[in-house]
Amino acid sequence: MSITKTYDGDEPMRVNKWLAQSGVCSRREADDLIEQGLVRIDGETVTSAGHKITSGQVLTLDQGGAEALDARMTIVYHKPVGIVSGQPEPGETPAVRMIRRANVFGPANVYPDFTTKLAPVGRLDKDSRGLLILSDDGVLAKAIIGPESNLEKEYRVQVRGPIFEEKLKWLRHGLELDGRQLKPAKVIQTGDQSLTFILKEGRNRQIRRMCDMCELRVIDLYRVRIGPLRIGDLPEGQWRYLTPDERAAIIRG
Repeated sequence: MSITKTYDGDEPMRVNKWLAQSGVCSRREADDLIEQGLVRIDGETVTSAGHKITSGQVLTLDQGGAEALDARMTIVYHKPVGIVSGQPEPGETPAVRMIRRANVFGPANVYPDFTTKLAPVGRLDKDSRGLLILSDDGVLAKAIIGPESNLEKEYRVQVRGPIFEEKLKWLRHGLELDGRQLKPAKVIQTGDQSLTFILKEGRNRQIRRMCDMCELRVIDLYRVRIGPLRIGDLPEGQWRYLTPDERAAIIRG
């Protein structure tokens, strides 16, 4: 089934840019679709990546292009401690290798294989657990970890060490890592030794390093949410597909 969209912008816009801004596909994917002759405007095939669409014109993505985009795969995985999200060191197990038929949660019609190129979208370190997204969807990745992303990431953290208001103030605002100021964070004490962190950035081992600077040792770090997507009842070590509605909600921000 083809995809049809009407452009309602005030100024002409490059087709690949509009498709990316609309959440249909990435610019690179748009360029590939145009090169394959799968994009038409008012019935005429678009032959140049620099072609501009004007207000009121109708863009159609032929069935072959729509099917190619539908084949993009996004996995929601409940990562256990000990599994690495990115490139493994010798002897380590990457999360992508754990996405198997045997541990799927809920219905699935297709499964990743050796040709599937899934990458972590917002990493979770080896010693942490919880919500991890693996995807080959460039639009989704940009919405989550792109430079303009404003999505919240929520973590439940258990620590050792005294917690008092001054430390909470430091964690919320005022710390810097690697010579750069951190964005303000929401940090709430939820128990004697438990904290909830809500961040809008994802620096390397950020929460652990923030806590170290405040003489708190992280003993458990659990990511429960990325934007509107919650880990919910997904069991540890299992995975499921991201739904179209969840994808749309993430892209909307």
